[in-house]
Amino acid sequence: METGSPVATDSASRFYLEALEHFDRAGIPFLVGGAYAYSRYAQIERDTKDFDIFVRPDDVTRALALFEPLGYQTELTFPHWLGKIRCGPHFIDVIFASGNGVARVDDLWFEHAVPAEVLGRPMRLSPPEEMIWSKAFVQERERYDGADVIHLLRELGPTLDWARLMMRFGERWRVLFSFIVLFGFVYPDQRQQIPLWVPEELGRRFLAEGLDADNRICNGTLLSREQYLHDLERFGYRDARTEPYGRMTEAEIEIWTNAIGDNK
Repeated sequence: METGSPVATDSASRFYLEALEHFDRAGIPFLVGGAYAYSRYAQIERDTKDFDIFVRPDDVTRALALFEPLGYQTELTFPHWLGKIRCGPHFIDVIFASGNGVARVDDLWFEHAVPAEVLGRPMRLSPPEEMIWSKAFVQERERYDGADVIHLLRELGPTLDWARLMMRFGERWRVLFSFIVLFGFVYPDQRQQIPLWVPEELGRRFLAEGLDADNRICNGTLLSREQYLHDLERFGYRDARTEPYGRMTEAEIEIWTNAIGDNK
């Protein structure tokens, strides 16, 4: 087995390959993400119980409908970011955004996809920049993807498209800055992996940014769907996920909040 490859059972691999052949025949573009892409980029072997593919939001309904007459179980688990295709105990996550509504799949994901061999066939992986962007906001009590971000920076730092990565974070650049600072703490001997202009630019923004005392928005809900609900309810902060600040509707947030504690 190749170093850094995830582990899947033979029955799971057959299901994944069969499903991806259906995607190909239907002409639905997809990218492989999750453990398969992370293991390839970070060179860290990881067991996996599912298979993550990324599609454009406009392709989700068509993708799920494709499998309904073929004997698979499908569901739009969360209408703002995730569907599932099931075959017995195995399932494929069909991802078109992130749980906080930030990292939506767009054309740039496909333009910068990375060719690779997965399960013995050529596929395209989600770009590492988009993987870092989406993982940086996963900071729940029960799941924290920060170590994944740090490992990706260690392995790929000098080769990343930092201009695009900073564009992805946009006005939420402080989240990226926090990982740059943390990276230097975790790996004091690897600080050169981050181009010097990146912390210089983010540090400049940090020093130039003043107090925004009238901005009663809690951005914490972009990091955790549960741990900052107290701030909304007790202190009256506005939820950064909601329109017009974010991409999520009140109905989508209610569904996402009601699922706290469920297994994804």
